[in-house]
Amino acid sequence: MIDLRSDTLTQPTKRMRQAIFEATVGDDVYGEDPTINRLEELAAEMLGKEDALFVTSGTQGNQLAVLGFCSPGDEIIVESESHIFFYEGGAISALAGVQPRVIQGIKGAMDPNEVKSAIRSEDIHFPDTSLICLENTHNRSGGSIVSTENMKDIFQVAQKASIPVHIDGARLFNAAVASNKKVTDYTQYCDSVQICLSKGLGSPVGSLLAGKKEVIQKARKWRKRLGGGLRQAGFLAASGIISLTEMVDRLAEDHEKAMRLADAIEDISGLSLKNRPDTNIVIVNIEETQKSNEEFLDDLKREGVLAVSFGEGQIRLTTHYDVSLEDIDQAISALKKIV
Repeated sequence: MIDLRSDTLTQPTKRMRQAIFEATVGDDVYGEDPTINRLEELAAEMLGKEDALFVTSGTQGNQLAVLGFCSPGDEIIVESESHIFFYEGGAISALAGVQPRVIQGIKGAMDPNEVKSAIRSEDIHFPDTSLICLENTHNRSGGSIVSTENMKDIFQVAQKASIPVHIDGARLFNAAVASNKKVTDYTQYCDSVQICLSKGLGSPVGSLLAGKKEVIQKARKWRKRLGGGLRQAGFLAASGIISLTEMVDRLAEDHEKAMRLADAIEDISGLSLKNRPDTNIVIVNIEETQKSNEEFLDDLKREGVLAVSFGEGQIRLTTHYDVSLEDIDQAISALKKIV
């Protein structure tokens, strides 16, 4: 079965499995797991931040940032289809007690002037704007890259208002590789950033939250409050080190696979693209087939390909390490057959 549902489905590589087997571990709650410590130091250095914290998931990393920067009753500015708003179970409200101020972006990028206008003025009727959240790459826009210019403009708006900026950078390394930039070209425009190890970077579990030492100290305490105190987690960190040192540059291969898939889909009558992929996510419009999402996905599954529904009349195909170019060609053949 060719599984294009998500890049979270990657299996750990042989090097990762060996590193996990050989990892030196300790109790991370005591700060004594050397492999965790090494991963966090590596991540902080790569992301250009003072400190970093290993967390169980991207959602946990995002929520720790919100909890650290905000107080109950505050408001945070988010893009209308951002992961933190769309896919995290209302956690910003359930856990931090904050409400979202939603701005509709273009391919995930918010207009800096709209962000500026959304910041609350001093008035007892209004909540305090305590955080601005960006997402890069932007999942629901098909892995779109938000430009460093856009991020810089929003960061400058935030600085003038003394409001911190958090980047949900679950696939930020995809953006850096695809745009031929350093990841710090992006992270210079934020106060905290979350990056995921278990998507295109291939680790079985985990994300990292990075920022200033005081930000990470708060996040560590919130992680503990939420039951996230880790013990011999160095087994997971060992894989994460491989992700950061050996799996970043190869993300270009996933982008090549996505482009190959997109090129073929443009030539299949009855299918169209939501937009050309910037990275590893291809969103396909299937409305002209007159099939429901469920029918289309069932037909595709019978041909040996898995994908996911992504809104009415749309499906998502995501390339990753465990999908070869030959698999992509087979997926293209399957799409042609069922259409």
